[in-house]
Amino acid sequence: MDASGAVPAAGPVGRPATELAEAVRAGELSAVEVVRAHLAQIDAVDSRIGAFRVVRREAALAEAAEVDARPDRARLPLAGVPVAIKDNVAVAGEVTTDGSVAGRNRPATEDHPVVARLRAAGAVVVGITRVPELCLYGTTDGPGTVTRNPWDTALSPGGSSGGSAAAVAAACVPIAHGNDGMGSLRIPAAACGLVTLKPGRGVIPAGLGFDDWSGMAVNGALATTVADLALATAVLAGAEPAPLTAPDGPLRIAVSTRSPVPAASPDALTRETIGAVVELLRAAGHHVLRRNFVIPPGAAAGAFARWMAGAHDDLEPYGLDPAKLQPRSRTQARIGAFVRRAGLIRPASAERFRARATAFFDDDVDLLLTPITNGPPLGARPWHERSFVANITANTRWAHWASPWNLAGLPGLVLPAGRRPDGLPVPVQFVGPPGAERRLLWLAEELERRQPWPRHAPVFAPTLAATG
Repeated sequence: MDASGAVPAAGPVGRPATELAEAVRAGELSAVEVVRAHLAQIDAVDSRIGAFRVVRREAALAEAAEVDARPDRARLPLAGVPVAIKDNVAVAGEVTTDGSVAGRNRPATEDHPVVARLRAAGAVVVGITRVPELCLYGTTDGPGTVTRNPWDTALSPGGSSGGSAAAVAAACVPIAHGNDGMGSLRIPAAACGLVTLKPGRGVIPAGLGFDDWSGMAVNGALATTVADLALATAVLAGAEPAPLTAPDGPLRIAVSTRSPVPAASPDALTRETIGAVVELLRAAGHHVLRRNFVIPPGAAAGAFARWMAGAHDDLEPYGLDPAKLQPRSRTQARIGAFVRRAGLIRPASAERFRARATAFFDDDVDLLLTPITNGPPLGARPWHERSFVANITANTRWAHWASPWNLAGLPGLVLPAGRRPDGLPVPVQFVGPPGAERRLLWLAEELERRQPWPRHAPVFAPTLAATG
């Protein structure tokens, strides 16, 4: 049994990407078998969660056959692994909508660099996942669809990589692409019990919209195991996958639960989970100290301004008609236009904050542990029908711990560290200085080994009874 109490799957569905790739490389499974099984899982469960905007059945099976025929198959790090791509990067032959019905519906002529790298590594794109309009919000919904959390379909999977997170948590794919401009990888991972890494600036090609939300947005992956996450991150970064190595000695980890937003603090169970992680870290020999990182008002305003500007700036790159946007997005785009005209995007201020954040990780601190959300996910409902103010208020109260590290361009990792009485995951966040991606992954792997987490939402977890 795994940590959720489910019997491990007999077939390809539910197995980690590392295992699937190894089986395909060795000829124990074909890429076509693996992809066909995951397409069947999508057919079986996606009507209940709404993770996918597009399922590429015929194209994916054809691409899987190409992987099986590749002469270098035995060297492909992601040989035959089904992946899902977030609907804001180009997949050749498919329309990129950025979550909006206001576009021109023109298929892309070539892959985005991160998609090209996944395919070059042997991965097969089985579908494109849903996002909120312009990837602006911490829930995933739009006209005619509400994407739901596999752990509890009354709840949201978060946003904006909500479709990708729901797909992984429901075992539709072992890994999925996403990106993070204000927490859009880390918030869905938190909601869906997954592990993810927002890499530091420049580690993985961005190329998102006009200017990556003024440099805040980066690409990454969502996974159920640290090994899968490390593998996907290496592929996306164009690096050779390599085992994670331990640091020279115990890590010095600061912990802070001081909310950067007044009157929006983590709930009791989140604080208790942070405390339990602290004890786990100490038991592993690491040094833990209490130290708050204070976010100046100017930095908070700078991140907010970039978020607003992104709504305006991305209209042209994605070919969107402002008049056809949802009311909440139209309001945000108007504010973003004002932000640009007023010159409120100030690179020098962002660099000063990056220097301040980097200096926090001095001789006494290797990593910082914080909450990532203040409590359970928001409800799965048509948030796009509600006002701009209602959306940003709900998002800010629930999940404001992510955005400072986007402005600073520092890496942050989220993993499930506890469970609520109803079974919902309780997540935590670790942040590090520039270049700390592998350190974060190593620590996450150590915590996973000491306290394994359920890899899939129990209702959707593949079992011998379901697949054998």
